[in-house]
Amino acid sequence: MDDLFRFADELGPAKIIHIHEPSIGLRAVLVVDNVAAGPSIGGVRMAPDVSTEECFRLARAMTLKNAAAGLSHGGGKAVLYGDPKMPRADKERLVRGLACALRDVHEYIFGPDMGTDEECMAWVKDEIGRSVGLPCELGGIPLDKIGATGWGISHVADVALRYCDFPLAGARVVIQGFGAVGKHAARFLAAKGAILVAAADSRGTLYDPGGLDVALLSELKDTGKSVIDFPTGEKLDRDAVIDIDCDIWIPAARPDVIHEDNVSRLKTRLVIQGANIPFTQGAEKALHARGVLCVPDFIANAGGVICAAMEYQGASQAAAFETIAEKLRQNSEEVLERVSKNGMLPRDAAMALAVARVRKAMGYRRWGIF
Repeated sequence: MDDLFRFADELGPAKIIHIHEPSIGLRAVLVVDNVAAGPSIGGVRMAPDVSTEECFRLARAMTLKNAAAGLSHGGGKAVLYGDPKMPRADKERLVRGLACALRDVHEYIFGPDMGTDEECMAWVKDEIGRSVGLPCELGGIPLDKIGATGWGISHVADVALRYCDFPLAGARVVIQGFGAVGKHAARFLAAKGAILVAAADSRGTLYDPGGLDVALLSELKDTGKSVIDFPTGEKLDRDAVIDIDCDIWIPAARPDVIHEDNVSRLKTRLVIQGANIPFTQGAEKALHARGVLCVPDFIANAGGVICAAMEYQGASQAAAFETIAEKLRQNSEEVLERVSKNGMLPRDAAMALAVARVRKAMGYRRWGIF
């Protein structure tokens, strides 16, 4: 148990909770990282290979993301062991079981993440009444359906391109992880003139240097098929998405997809991190040394949690989208201006911004993070 304290620092975590209920096959971890600004909001990630370490890293990313966005919420995350494509009845049993197990942990508000969706959040709400990202029939703003995170990414791209030497119109975009975040990022960027030349999911990579039809590809994905089932374009293996020459590369899947061993293969001019912790620190340093601008996750992909927080306060979808655009443009400008003036690594500039806000919130609390 003492080994869990290897995660601890001045910001948290406040709690690490392991859940095990053999009778229903439930194994999960909750990390409540820092709640100085208010109860934590963070998604429930479902996958067979999640871990306590991944959960902590994601919870810390949410602490920084929520602080950078100026939300009255701290950071937390839950990971649920299991195949998200399991039969619906089995998945419902696990999600409801997790909600019941965490009924009294009021410092954590459930949200959707990879492997969970608005239906899962409806099950949580039915059990304990504490979730966001709900179906519109329950008064929610369905984050994945409207593309809140992708909307934010498109605005971050607008700002980031002021610090690059090419325009968005005609820019070649590659998306690793063409799912809830990736497909909407593609949609909003295409509306501004960008060209999607490649998209990847867990089964492979689809490539067409002349440009892919984003609307048709999204429709295909909505039916549960893979990008490699698309009738046109070249079909490649999953990791080939790293090698495709482009102007903007957007990771929107799992952590650590780009690391020290493969970062040299990346041929792009701008990275906008749509996923949480998709690059290792060493990979980001290598890109910076090459002059590739890399906008960190907790700055770039905060649209979803901003939308979730506003839903929790009863705001409308229109108000949420306006706030996402305003906050992400402002934060991107502040971070990238520091990078431009001081030559800082973008993540270091973003960390300075977010940690200062967390520390200030902690200064108002009698016991700091609690």
